[in-house]
Amino acid sequence: MTAGAKAAGLTLAGFLARAALSAARDLERTASAVAGEREVIAELFAARRHLGHVGGNLNQVARAVNAGGHPHELDVVIAATDRAVQRVQHATDRLLHQD
Repeated sequence: MTAGAKAAGLTLAGFLARAALSAARDLERTASAVAGEREVIAELFAARRHLGHVGGNLNQVARAVNAGGHPHELDVVIAATDRAVQRVQHATDRLLHQD
């Protein structure tokens, strides 16, 4: 998805917003299909926010590790990163496999 945004010369948020607006304007599709895409897009935005939080936590852990420590938050950050990656993968798979 990031590659698509870059190719279009947009930020990821702008790319997702444009895709959502484009989907909403397509009158040939059913309301159910549009609602499904909106749900997936909302999930991608939520996952993106979650990854931003994880990134902040990861920076804190990296500072501690670089200072010679092994913070107990390391396992929490790794688990949160894994959940965020799975969330993005699930939403992307749903988007790619819509009929």
